[in-house]
Amino acid sequence: MSASADHYVVKKTNEIIEACYYVQSSNNDPLWRDHSSLNTSLPFLLTQLFFVLFLDRLLLLVLRPLRQPPIVAHIICGVVLGPTLLSETEFSKKYIFPPKTAMVLETFANLALTYYMFLVGLEMDFSLIMQSGNQVISVTAAGILFPLLLGFGLYFMAIERSEEFDRRGSMFWAITLSSTNFPDLTRTLADLKLLRTNIGRLAMISAVLSDLVLWLLLIIAISIFNGHKYKTIAATVVFILICVFALRPAIAWLIDRTSRDEVISDTHVWFIMAGVLLFGFATDACGSHSIVGAFMFGVILPKEESVRNKVLDKLNYIVTAILMPLFFLISGIRTDLPYMFGKTSWIMVFLVIVLSWAAKVASVFLVSLYYRMSAADSLVLGMLMNTKGVFALIVLNTGRNIRALNNQTFPLMILAVLVMSCLIEPIIALVNKPTKSVTRQLNRSIEGSEPDTELRILACVHSMRNVMGILSVLNLSHGTKESPLSVIGIHLIELSKRASTAMLIVHDNGNQDSVGRFNQAKTETTNIIQAFESFKKVNDDEAVMAEMMSVISPYATMHVDICSLADDNCANLILLPFHKDVKADGHMGNPNSNFANVNNNVLMNTSCSVAILVDRGISLKVFDSPDKFTGNSTRQIAMLFIGGHDDREALAYACRMAGQHNVSLTVARFHPGEYPTYPNLQSNASINQERLIDDEHIANFKSKALDNTGIHYTEMTVHSGEETIAGIRALGDNMFDLYIVGRRQGEVKSPVTEGLADWGNCPELGTIGDTLLSSNFALHASLLVVQHYMSTDVIHEMPDNCSTCRIGIGTQKCDF
Repeated sequence: MSASADHYVVKKTNEIIEACYYVQSSNNDPLWRDHSSLNTSLPFLLTQLFFVLFLDRLLLLVLRPLRQPPIVAHIICGVVLGPTLLSETEFSKKYIFPPKTAMVLETFANLALTYYMFLVGLEMDFSLIMQSGNQVISVTAAGILFPLLLGFGLYFMAIERSEEFDRRGSMFWAITLSSTNFPDLTRTLADLKLLRTNIGRLAMISAVLSDLVLWLLLIIAISIFNGHKYKTIAATVVFILICVFALRPAIAWLIDRTSRDEVISDTHVWFIMAGVLLFGFATDACGSHSIVGAFMFGVILPKEESVRNKVLDKLNYIVTAILMPLFFLISGIRTDLPYMFGKTSWIMVFLVIVLSWAAKVASVFLVSLYYRMSAADSLVLGMLMNTKGVFALIVLNTGRNIRALNNQTFPLMILAVLVMSCLIEPIIALVNKPTKSVTRQLNRSIEGSEPDTELRILACVHSMRNVMGILSVLNLSHGTKESPLSVIGIHLIELSKRASTAMLIVHDNGNQDSVGRFNQAKTETTNIIQAFESFKKVNDDEAVMAEMMSVISPYATMHVDICSLADDNCANLILLPFHKDVKADGHMGNPNSNFANVNNNVLMNTSCSVAILVDRGISLKVFDSPDKFTGNSTRQIAMLFIGGHDDREALAYACRMAGQHNVSLTVARFHPGEYPTYPNLQSNASINQERLIDDEHIANFKSKALDNTGIHYTEMTVHSGEETIAGIRALGDNMFDLYIVGRRQGEVKSPVTEGLADWGNCPELGTIGDTLLSSNFALHASLLVVQHYMSTDVIHEMPDNCSTCRIGIGTQKCDF
């Protein structure tokens, strides 16, 4: 027994911590016969919430560069604020974590957990189980059975037999070691760029199946250990059957009848939030846990994105970022590491942690080798299946609630979960190294392609606003049976802290079936996919091939995914939208700095050509409707040629567009009145060499254009940038629908552009492109700025026919 702050008598045993306290009134007047208002539950709760949120966010910022998943920060936050460090201090006991607030804190933590499990059920994609094959079933079985048996054995080996020994704790250790937390796994896959790989999909499907089995085991364990085991199990099973076969269709019918245009209102969300509590109460009354009912309510809700996204928008952030830290705090308060180390030897702690980590990794590793996966891939899959998270904490806290786990066994397994979580991403990052590079040049550009070969374009869009302009350029790219056009449409989605598990699953690959389950919802993603599907349908299948996928990544590293996909699909060109929207009058709107950074990073890191589109209404000339192209009007295109590899690439692209009968191309070449000379003879020789190459390309272009009445060529001699602008204006005021120019990055300064660079503020468009953007004579003309890839650096290893390209671990087939 020990006294604390004159108000508490605290008794700590291996089983429980008991605190007795009394309240001292400060005034005898009945009106004021209460203690200070600051000593009530609400101020303490707000203080605790402040400390846990502050420390949790701080740890997330510190640990993220170290490749640590969020669960590591959550556990450490709870442990630091718990009896291991802070909560045992006199100041903490008096002003932050007095024992009398434990009940209120646990109540809010359980409320947070109830809503969290509802969100898990809402995001759970059980259709993935339908994709289970022999390998998935084998991986899941091995990942459950062996850790389950080892968990039982470890518990009996680590804990000394005594009067306080409780055999029930072995079940909770076993379930914890067998678990794979599905939401945390999807986040880890996204962070490691494995979401679209075969290993990623195998891990996700196995995790869903594993979660389902272990949830059933946990429900059975709770029912048995609570007493009245047969009644509890029977009542819970009946409740689940009623949910699936009666309430599920009834709720879907009710939402369908009361929603407008398939969009639910805030009123629906409030009723859903109340339903979470009702379902939780129902399973609690059945003798099970309230989280079972909340989870089932999430499972049976309609999975249309209109319902799911609305609920996630309202609940996801406040539950996961604000309320759930209270649950992690409770877990930390229950984790008394000094007490645990006083009861358990360091050698035994080390042995438990090592065997706990090795159990699932080794079993999945061996099964994967049996299915002829490489050793590296097998190890990565084993590490992924060992992803622990909130589910492991739920299992352990459930065991602690019914006193199956005590102050020795609970902290020991919390420590094991923490260590296992810390190891996952660093080890995978170490194993998942890019393949070695080879010094072999592969000219992936339009200019370097043979006339009758496939043109492969990686077309990127951020939103539906970009789609019509991008599709217009793709339509102008002129796919034919002799030189087909292969399009890989990429929807770029930010991976924010609020990105939901469901969103990651839906966009895990370009398979339309994975999105078809939500075809009733008119979401941006499905609309983008439908637009690309329409583009594919209105073109000849032998001339145009198109597929759609999504990249979900933080903006800071999004260019890595884009460039990797371009390499993987052997793309000749990456097509990007400009980072500023266009107003109705043709002027530029507000910029998006994130989009600008993505574009700049792609320009600097790509291994193929890049084009940036400034859309000023080109789709109005190309489309009658989203699924019907204009066939009557002629599209006027101007290509401005000054010289250099970027301009030559732009000319090659313009020539391809000119192959269509309803395209009129005007190529204007600008000669400087006087070519500059430099003291360095090598520089002069290089400039002369470039000029000869330019002349050769122009000569080839003119010879090919002799029989094409839709192509016009003109040359101008100019002495300054001002004369260049006058020459462009002379081609026609607001005459052209599209200007194509080279970026001319790194080119030698020319009198043709003299004085123009001083006024530019968009270097990614180059000097001429930036000038056209701010001009008055091209307000309604779209702009396509092209950069040619000329690096002789090493490139990723690719077979000669580029039919299979290595990307980290696993392989992915090119569809072209």
